[in-house]
Amino acid sequence: CRAMNIAMQRSSKRLFRSTTTAALSFLTLTSTSSYCNAFVPTSHRTCAAPHLHFSTSTDTSTAKNTSTGTSSNMSGETSTTPFVVAQFPCLNDNYGYLVHDPITKQTAAVDTPCAKTYKSELDKRGWQLTHILNTHHHGDHTGGNLALKSKDVTIVGPVNEKTRIPGIDVSVGQGDTVEFGGKTASVIDVGGHTKGHVAFYFDTEDSAFVGDALFVLGCGRMFEGTPDQFWGSLKRLRDLPDETKVYCAHEYTESNAKFAMSVEPNNPDLQAQVAKYKDLRANGKPTVPSLLVDEKKANPFLRCDTSAEIRSNVGVVDGDTEEQAFGKVRKAKDNF
Repeated sequence: CRAMNIAMQRSSKRLFRSTTTAALSFLTLTSTSSYCNAFVPTSHRTCAAPHLHFSTSTDTSTAKNTSTGTSSNMSGETSTTPFVVAQFPCLNDNYGYLVHDPITKQTAAVDTPCAKTYKSELDKRGWQLTHILNTHHHGDHTGGNLALKSKDVTIVGPVNEKTRIPGIDVSVGQGDTVEFGGKTASVIDVGGHTKGHVAFYFDTEDSAFVGDALFVLGCGRMFEGTPDQFWGSLKRLRDLPDETKVYCAHEYTESNAKFAMSVEPNNPDLQAQVAKYKDLRANGKPTVPSLLVDEKKANPFLRCDTSAEIRSNVGVVDGDTEEQAFGKVRKAKDNF
């Protein structure tokens, strides 16, 4: 029944989206005060970060932590009111995210690059932090955990990196779910950048918080995983619905675009996206989030099994597996 309901909800939303494709592609930004200079270098940031608004449908299922064999409802309430996602720059090129539900008053930080920035963003909005959702163990994603932790804050992180997540309370892995603000996030194993990396996918929100697994026109550097592991992870993300909004953790689009054009210069979808992103950055606007449908059309790391041009340009030969092809694309980017 839940699957049928979600399918009906998505069908209705697609009818609406058919008249608002441009709006979804660019996700118009507004601010609690003014747009100001929220995306200029850290030392010059003085005003509120933008809000990205999206609608949701009711989802009252109970979260299950199958890694520990327990069930929990960390929300206690259900909500049909839209989430508000506050997106703001942190450190040198990270994006911070606060996800807020106006009805339950719950607020989740997706990773914690900088506790000071997060506290400032919470204070200016009058929000109380209740959850931290960590995607992986790197310091620019967990560095603010302990400074933001209190008895009222639950830290959720990857089970395969639980000893490396400061202050972790709940460990999750592939197939687990986390309930927040009356909505349920599915946990997806996206290991490769780090071995235990996870993503949080809110299906009723059409939104995925993917950390460093997938970027606009790129993917994370393969620090700990293998090509086999990372390619499997990217295929799991690629299998999500086209309308999924991809919230990644860094503004790497300009450099990713240069590499993408070097391996697939004749892709018209890529050409159009590069022009769009160049314009956004020239006007001081973020390229994140992107739509998964756009990544499927232009991201070379999602196309190494389908694009003959990419395969030729990175040296894929007959007999290479998909995993080997991905490994060659990743190596080409490392050396670019």
